[in-house]
Formats: sequence, structure tokens, C-alpha cells
Amino acid sequence: MLPVAELHVHIEGTLEPELLVKLATRHGTPMPTLDVAELRATYHFDSLQSFLSLYYANLRVLKSEADFYDLASAYLTRAAAAGVRRAEIFFDPQTHLANGVPLQVVFGGLSAALADGARDHGISADLILCFLRDLGADAADAVLRACLPFRDTFIGVGLDSAEVGYPPALFTKVYRLAAAEGLRLVAHAGEEGGPDYVREALDELHVERIDHGVRSMEDPELVARLRAEQIPLTVCPLSNVALRVVGTLGDHMLPGMLDAGLLATVNSDDPAYFGYVDDNLAALRDAFGYDDARLAALARNSFDACFAPEADKRRWKAEVDSWLAARAAAPS
Repeated sequence: MLPVAELHVHIEGTLEPELLVKLATRHGTPMPTLDVAELRATYHFDSLQSFLSLYYANLRVLKSEADFYDLASAYLTRAAAAGVRRAEIFFDPQTHLANGVPLQVVFGGLSAALADGARDHGISADLILCFLRDLGADAADAVLRACLPFRDTFIGVGLDSAEVGYPPALFTKVYRLAAAEGLRLVAHAGEEGGPDYVREALDELHVERIDHGVRSMEDPELVARLRAEQIPLTVCPLSNVALRVVGTLGDHMLPGMLDAGLLATVNSDDPAYFGYVDDNLAALRDAFGYDDARLAALARNSFDACFAPEADKRRWKAEVDSWLAARAAAPS
């Protein structure tokens, strides 16, 4: 399996229907249905908002430290099978606080799962705290301050949820606080919002990495800047198809991004709903005829874009080279 880093995955979006049923049953949480097939049939959307409505409703089943442990452990087990060596995982504490779950429960369960994932699967993983942009800047500031006692359990901050109407500049103050705490800075931009959201995230929030960023391709000056500065973009092709950012995978901007010299990576976003990172890479191979060398280049991009130590990046990229050499030597 091709070694990769997964840099755009929401742990809440890894909640498979089978685990949802298990957790709902564990706590007696009322749900519209506990039939796995019926639940999976609802995982189809016509917009980001229609997806988010179901997504947040499903998260009511997460209540205990064991629930968060089981959620992250299930993702890491599946990620290991997909070749993931490094995972930088988003989580939304505001959602869980609103559901009455204390922060220590969230951090306790997720952190324990990451530690066991390193032991059991050899996956290097860290958490990135995301602010729900539709709740506003004051709420983001409040949740960051509430999470600072757990500062040693997360490495960065991000900005997610509904994009349009909540431009990055609203969050300048909280990003300044995060930077002062030594946290890494990323933000969703250029999925629903246009290139101006990407530019604002760079100029106002001083992010190191753009999550999605596909609409950057509408602005040649921005593309030139992203290429010159080699700002990583964490692209999620199957998510973009499912949420109607593009009509079909064949319409996707990724080939153009790579041809333009951008540091684009391939990720799953919310894999229980859209498919895992290996599903995304297989779909790209089918849609665009990508060969092993092109997929290996995407894998190298993912390691270059991650926040792991340089020695680890070199080791993982050497694994990519070994994978490519082995594939080339194998009988066709």
C-alpha cells in the first residue's frame, strides 16, 4: 500500500453507521433509525449544508471517553490499512460541548486512541482543534481558551463548518492568540467560498496550509502566489463530488492544480460519508489515468505538507520511493 499522510480528516466524519448504532445502543440515545442500511442510505447530499445537518445530528451519540476512543481507534485501524503513516486529525470541541460532553472526556478518549494507534499501527497522529465558523469569533476565542489546559494534546487550530458568510478575517484575533501559544495554523477556505477567502486566510490569519482551496484556480494571481510560496492545499476529491463543489470527478481541479505546480495533497475529509484516502487515490487513478509515479508524487506532497519532524518526513518519503521501486520491478 502506498504510504501517505492524511492532513484533512475530521474525526467526527469517521463515524461509520455500524459504530453509530453501537454507541446509540450503549447510551440509549434516540435516533430516527438504528438500521445500518437505512443510515447509510441517508449519506447522500446536495450541498455542504445538507451534509452538515445530518453530520451534527449523528454526533449526539458521542457521550463518553470510551465513545471518543472507539471513534478514533476505528479510524486509525482503517487508516493503517490505507497506508497512512501520518494523520493530522481535526476535531470540533464546540459540537461536543453543546451536546453536554466535558472537554476532558473528548481529549481523554481521543488522546488515548492516538497513543494506542502509534503502538498498534505505527501511525504518527496529532489533533488540530477546529473552530465552527458559523458560531462566530467570540465563541472560537472562548473554546480555545477553554482548551488551553489541554494544550499538550493538540498541535494546531483550524476553521471549518459552513464557509460562505463567515470569512476568515472574522477570526483574526483568535488566530493571533493561537499563534502566541505556538500552535500551527490552518483553515478551510476556497471550498464554498471563492479565492478571496483563500487570500484572506493567508493574509489575515497567516495560515500555513489551506484546507480545500480548490476555488483558488479561479484566480491566476493567487495560483502564482500559492506556487511561489508552496502553500500546501489539502484537497478532498470525493468530498467535492459528493457536496457538489464539482459535477463529476472528471471535472475536478486537482489535475490543473498539479500542472500549475501547486503543493496539493489528497485526503478523505469525512471518510464515513465520502470514502477513505485510498478510495480517493483509486478514484483518481481511474478518472485521470494516474500511474504509480503520479500517485507517489502526491504521497510525497502529503509528507512535505505535514507538521511532523523533518527526520520523519524523510523516512516516510523513502518508503514512498521503495514502494514505487517495488511496483516498477513487479511483473505486469
